[in-house]
Amino acid sequence: MQSAFESLSKRDISAAANMILEAQKKGNRLHVSGIGKPAYVAEYAAALLSSTGTPAYFLHGTEAVHGSCGQLVPGDVVIFISNSGETMEMRASVTAIKKNGCRLIGIGGNSGSWLARQSECFIFAGVEEEGGPLNRAPRLSILYETVVLQALSVYLQQEHDITPAQYVMWHPGGKLGELREDELPAGGAGATPQKQGG
Repeated sequence: MQSAFESLSKRDISAAANMILEAQKKGNRLHVSGIGKPAYVAEYAAALLSSTGTPAYFLHGTEAVHGSCGQLVPGDVVIFISNSGETMEMRASVTAIKKNGCRLIGIGGNSGSWLARQSECFIFAGVEEEGGPLNRAPRLSILYETVVLQALSVYLQQEHDITPAQYVMWHPGGKLGELREDELPAGGAGATPQKQGG
């Protein structure tokens, strides 16, 4: 797994981030999608990106062909996650996404896959083994896909230059909704009240 992380392409992360930033400047939006276990990764990534300065929306991978493409407008960017990049369900959804005029970022474990060929930008997230007795259930590939999206969120957060005060405004609940001592303005003015919770 360490070798997989070390092979993470900063160039591809940068290309994907610039594609998203370009769309945002034009008033377009970001969506994240997947089918099966990657759908859970997509939902997490949309929440993570939104909470760190890049508003993003979860697009249900199978519902996309049953009306959910209505959340898309031409020029939006869709990140689609698929380890194999070859399933028929994924192909149908990606085809619908592109027909709706969206730009595609693919994340998966096969750089020669159908998904990779359809993507304007593709980020490789492949592992040699999943782990477990049968080496089938998505385990390590899910971790790698998650790390890729976390790296992308860091890049975008840096580009947006999010301040601690902005971050706290988006997290009014729990400990994340409190400025740390080293983040308080001089004299403590403007400090966020202490909150209860996790």
